[in-house]
Amino acid sequence: MTPDGTPDWSARRNRMVDRLVRRDRIERESTERALRSVPRHEFVPESRRGAAYEDRPLPIGEGQTISAPHMVGVMCDRLALEPGERVLEVGTGCGYHAAVTAEIVGARNVYTVEYHEDLASRAEARLERLGYGVHVRAGDGREGWPEAAPFDAAYLTCAAPEFPRKVVEQVRPGGRLLAPLGRRRQTLVAAWKRADGSLDREGGGAVRFVPLLGEG
Repeated sequence: MTPDGTPDWSARRNRMVDRLVRRDRIERESTERALRSVPRHEFVPESRRGAAYEDRPLPIGEGQTISAPHMVGVMCDRLALEPGERVLEVGTGCGYHAAVTAEIVGARNVYTVEYHEDLASRAEARLERLGYGVHVRAGDGREGWPEAAPFDAAYLTCAAPEFPRKVVEQVRPGGRLLAPLGRRRQTLVAAWKRADGSLDREGGGAVRFVPLLGEG
């Protein structure tokens, strides 16, 4: 606690990241810095803030969750994000993952699509208030954000049977994609887009995400 009796969120956040580093859950310095910078407690419902710096997902409403911090870190690491890159996110949720991404690639370089209008509206206001300048829209994430393409990287924070075709089309040749793929059994799959539009894939470990809405 701070001298005025309020929680010391910064100290809690740094202890959380220290644990992730010790356990080798994150690898890149840019990912570590981003996780130390983003106030995760601002992205969870007030009733859940006491658990904001536990390494686990938390409900945020509409049947959606905020991902565990280690998973956000793993995804940033696997995408190997760099400053200045333009990134598409499918599944804004509360906006936490988008904020971490924005800390790495820079303000106004992240475009995120959320299926639920209410979540999108709240995430947009929160991200703007906290100074991240992330572009947010409500809609079907499978459509991507064609006006902002091409993207250097795109990722899904929800599980799909396959990379959405239009999202793949909106990633530049040589760009990267990452998503939990599968229905009952999900695997975190990374892919690199070849010049001919096909994907070079690399599988990862088993994961569990909420489904991409709009899928049958």
